[in-house]
Amino acid sequence: MQPIGLTFKHEGPDKWGKVRPGEIMIIHRCNKGDKISINRIAADDNPQQILQIFHDCQKTDKKTRAELDKAGIRLLTESDEPEIRKQLFGND
Repeated sequence: MQPIGLTFKHEGPDKWGKVRPGEIMIIHRCNKGDKISINRIAADDNPQQILQIFHDCQKTDKKTRAELDKAGIRLLTESDEPEIRKQLFGND
């Protein structure tokens, strides 16, 4: 499996109506086919490597983006970076 990007597990309103992202999930594509899977990050995953996956996915081609959209998977964008950093490294 090859990591191709990041997404949030669930985005929705909290009990006060404010939309909050869920935990960071890694989007993988099977090396032997086109199957896509989403896996949660683990406590022992390297946060710098996860951040690198995020930066690499900013260059994802339009075909892959369209495929993810069709599957209902939101690929995280530059506007999500502050939340990603917050979840990986804590509040600054």
